[in-house]
Amino acid sequence: MLRMLIHPWDEATRAEWQDVLARVDFGQLVTAGHVDGYPVVVPTHFLYDGDATVLLHLARPNPVWKALDVDPHVVLALTGDYTYVEAAWNADPGTDPELGVPTSYYTGIQLLCTAEVVDDPDEKTAILAAQLAHFEPAGSTRRTPSTATESDRRQLPGIRGLRLTVTAVRAKMKYGGNKTPEHRAGIAAHLDERDGPMDGAARALLLRRST
Repeated sequence: MLRMLIHPWDEATRAEWQDVLARVDFGQLVTAGHVDGYPVVVPTHFLYDGDATVLLHLARPNPVWKALDVDPHVVLALTGDYTYVEAAWNADPGTDPELGVPTSYYTGIQLLCTAEVVDDPDEKTAILAAQLAHFEPAGSTRRTPSTATESDRRQLPGIRGLRLTVTAVRAKMKYGGNKTPEHRAGIAAHLDERDGPMDGAARALLLRRST
């Protein structure tokens, strides 16, 4: 099973990882069971209830089902707010910037779960309804799928539902927690100046976790 190195200064609090899951609803489902010698990795949207349940559905031909037959344990992994910290920026104060060691800042969350496959038509419809209520815009006719609707009834056999029970969470926010406040402020200034695609989000977390 996957393991993630988490230093004490990088460990995210429950409030921090819950905040991420309130905003992020796409990740990678990784199986413990293997197919052809490898785990199955499925990029997927999901719906987290804020406590211990994740709902999603996948196509019936997906190889994930074979892996779950072998072992129902899975990891739902998310990565976000990442950026590259240049070597010179990361050099300890008083050392030659050319000898600095580059690093990455990022948020990583892994939900360790037990998967339950859902094939009952009404239960699958309920999972779909919960997901579509979350993802579809208000007023969309697709927010309320029903087995009473002919097109929905025809398409339901093509999918299987998944109900994940979260048994543990590994959550990491690596944003220079082992650096001095002055060093972190300097890195934040560099990120602000570079202003790359994810520099702003990483900088915000760097500053927030520095207080």
